[in-house]
Amino acid sequence: MKNLRNKSIVISGAALTFLMMSCLNDLNVTPLDTTVTTSANVYSDTQSYKAGLAKLYATFALTGQQGPAGAGDVAGVDEGFSCFIRSLWNMQELTTDEAVWSYPNDANGTIFNLHYNTWTPADIIPTALYARIMNVAALTNEYMRATSGKLSDADILKFHTEARFLRALAYYYGLDLYGKMPFVTENDLPGAYFPPEKSRSELYAFVESELLEIKPLMGAPRFEYGRADKAACAMLLAKLYLNAEVYIGQPKYTEAITQLNEVIAAGYNLAPAYLNNFLADNHTSPEIIFSQLFDGTKSQAYDAVNVMIYGNTGNGGWSGLRTTSAFVGKFTNANEARALFAKEDKGQALEIQAVNNASQGYGIFKFRNVTSGGAPGSNPSFQDTDFPMFRLADAYLMYAEAVLRGGSGGDATTALGYVNAIRTRTADVVAGTAPGAITAGQLTLDFILDERARELYWEAHRRTDLIRFGKYTGSTYLWPWKGGEAAGTAIGAHRVLFPIPSADRASNPNLSQNTGY
Repeated sequence: MKNLRNKSIVISGAALTFLMMSCLNDLNVTPLDTTVTTSANVYSDTQSYKAGLAKLYATFALTGQQGPAGAGDVAGVDEGFSCFIRSLWNMQELTTDEAVWSYPNDANGTIFNLHYNTWTPADIIPTALYARIMNVAALTNEYMRATSGKLSDADILKFHTEARFLRALAYYYGLDLYGKMPFVTENDLPGAYFPPEKSRSELYAFVESELLEIKPLMGAPRFEYGRADKAACAMLLAKLYLNAEVYIGQPKYTEAITQLNEVIAAGYNLAPAYLNNFLADNHTSPEIIFSQLFDGTKSQAYDAVNVMIYGNTGNGGWSGLRTTSAFVGKFTNANEARALFAKEDKGQALEIQAVNNASQGYGIFKFRNVTSGGAPGSNPSFQDTDFPMFRLADAYLMYAEAVLRGGSGGDATTALGYVNAIRTRTADVVAGTAPGAITAGQLTLDFILDERARELYWEAHRRTDLIRFGKYTGSTYLWPWKGGEAAGTAIGAHRVLFPIPSADRASNPNLSQNTGY
């Protein structure tokens, strides 16, 4: 899939030109200029449809029609900051105890609003991700229209199904971050049209129904790296169900366990060493269920992984990113394989007295552009390292949490075994860096929240986790600079959602603002 994605970027450029043009014109109009690319002539065979699918996958990782920047898909914002997974990462990590950014002038001077939990409807990064979500919806809808008449072809049916998965994934992030979104499907032809607003419960119902319907049509687990399979579909359903009490006020832990049992039985295995999931050859990890792909030579972007590798502090980067003492304190064993910090020996202080002081706060060098064999990536400035969105370790921790929350279909003994498998990876045990097994009495919900931090940090999960555990807003859990104060202070309950961007509300009268903004 890495080759599929990378080789398709140039091929799909003409297709994107048509897709963006079709947002303004009736799809049934035939251009007078025969050189204009439309869906009638851009797809000629199965491979061209596969190239179009690759563009849909790339909308999460890349930013436009040339790398690393210069022909962005979304206008009005710095192209790097507009990257889907980078914007997602910023909103999931910079708003928590796990990550701090050094430069206050970035994102038009609004990036520190994420640290201080004081963002507004005009802030750049939430506006950019909102646009990216709708960009994915528009492109997948057009692709689904283009493929709808060819579903008797088994390959094209699978491509069409994967497009539906990607649209559901985008809307999942919309319901998680904003609660409500404008809503369009392949049945809404482009033209003069204001998309209606769907509530959080309506988006939840759509994502759930889509995923349940398409899962039997998805590829078998591990059929091609980088493409969503049945396990990825089940994993997204499990995430939807695990957070259902937040999203729709109903516990769905039994449903989560049902999906997680499918994920765990799908043939994925833990990587023997934790670090192998975050290196330039992490596409060889048996643990990664779904990822965003990168190639330092062929697909370049100033994305989340690029910034985590080259923008960290204390490890040769440009000192943009570090973490807080609250997160460092989650580790009781400083020598364990997951505690990948640049500390005082790298010129970093533990405590952050000023958010814009790059030497305050430990750096993190979890993601690296070097292979498991020690060879450098193909490009010294752009990584070969993929971004893992779903990992088996996450599924194990989700299973344990759902069991502890009372879900049926699982048991505490199995849950403990899954957690201890994460903490006793074979290569880390040999190296003496495994954190070690816990006892049944230690397996509590508080432990799970902290273990998710230790295992999954900087993978864009933290905000959602803290909200689900009731420790994001209010003063139950404080971290440095929460609420804009060095020691941390309470933030309002409305901060569990981001505001609907001002620009979008100005252009679509159907959109309403979230409470508190």
